[in-house]
Amino acid sequence: MTSSTLIFAALVFALVVMLSLALLNRWLPDPGRERLARLRDQNAANPTPINGQTAPGSAWHRTQAQLLSGLLWLGPWTSGLSGGEGDTPSAVRLRFGHAGWRSPVALQIYFISKTLLTLLLPALAFSVLNAQGWPANTMLRMALVVVAAGLGYYLPDALLRLRIQRRQLALLHAFPDALDLLRLCVQAGLGLDAAIERVGREMRYARPVLNEEFALTGLALRSGSSRAEALRNLSQRVDLKDIDALVSMLIQADRFGTSVSESLAVYADAMRIQRRLRAEEAAAKLPVKLLIPLIFCVFPSLLTVLLGPVVVTLARQFVKMG
Repeated sequence: MTSSTLIFAALVFALVVMLSLALLNRWLPDPGRERLARLRDQNAANPTPINGQTAPGSAWHRTQAQLLSGLLWLGPWTSGLSGGEGDTPSAVRLRFGHAGWRSPVALQIYFISKTLLTLLLPALAFSVLNAQGWPANTMLRMALVVVAAGLGYYLPDALLRLRIQRRQLALLHAFPDALDLLRLCVQAGLGLDAAIERVGREMRYARPVLNEEFALTGLALRSGSSRAEALRNLSQRVDLKDIDALVSMLIQADRFGTSVSESLAVYADAMRIQRRLRAEEAAAKLPVKLLIPLIFCVFPSLLTVLLGPVVVTLARQFVKMG
C-alpha cells in the first residue's frame, strides 16, 4: 500500500467525520437558545442570527430547511438500522440533553450519522484494500472491513461521550463561583428564583454553559413550574453528583425554611475542596503516567547518549586487538 493511498483514505475518513460533526453542530437549532434570543431581542422587524443560524429569509436558511427535511425523511429507517427501537431513543435523547443538544432533529441526525458511517467506512476500506491487494489473506481483509464498520458504528457514540464529558467538566468548574454569586444575591434581598436568573445573566460571557442551564431553569420557573421541579430538571439536565446534592440541599432548605445563603456558602466551600482534591489526585497520578514515556522514549535515548561512545570505543579496541 503506497503512501498516497493511505493519505487519500485518511482524507476521506476525515471528510466523513467532519460532515457528521457539521450536521450535529451547524444544523441543530437549539429551541432554548432561540427562545432566549427572542426574549432578548424585541425588534421583530430585523431578526438577528440565532445560535450561528442565518436570518429566516436567506437562501442558506432555505437550504438548511430542505436538507433537514431530507434528513427527517431518512430518519425512520436509519433509526431501525442503528438500534433506535424500543426504549433506546429516550436514553439517547437524555444523553443529548446532557451534551446540550436539545433540537428535535438531533436524534434523527445521530442515527443517520451512525448508519452512513457504518456503511461508508467499510465500503471505503474494502475498495482501498481491494485496489492495493493487501493483505493477501481474504479473511484478514474481511476482518479489517468489519473493524471499519465497527469504528463507524461507535464513532458517533464516542464523540457524544466526549461532548458530555467536556460540558460536565465546564459546569463542574463553574458552579462554585456561581454559588458565591447566588449567596451574594440572596443576601442582598433577591429571592432564589430571581437570583438564579440574575447569576445566569451575569455569567453569560464567562460561563456560557452555566448561563444556558440557569436560563432554562428561570424559564421553567416563569412558566409556572414549582421550584423543586425546576431544580430537579436542572439536576437531570446536568447529570452530576455534586449538582444532585446541591439541588437536594436547596429543596430541603426551601421546604424546612433554613437559611439558603448559609447553605450555599457551605456547599460552595465543599465544592472547592472537592475540586482541589481532584487536582491533587490528578497530580498524584502523574508520576505513574509518566513511567511509560520515560521507559520507552526517554530512557533508551539517555542510554544511547551515555553508553554509545563507550560501546564504539570498546568495539574499536577489540578490532585492534583482533
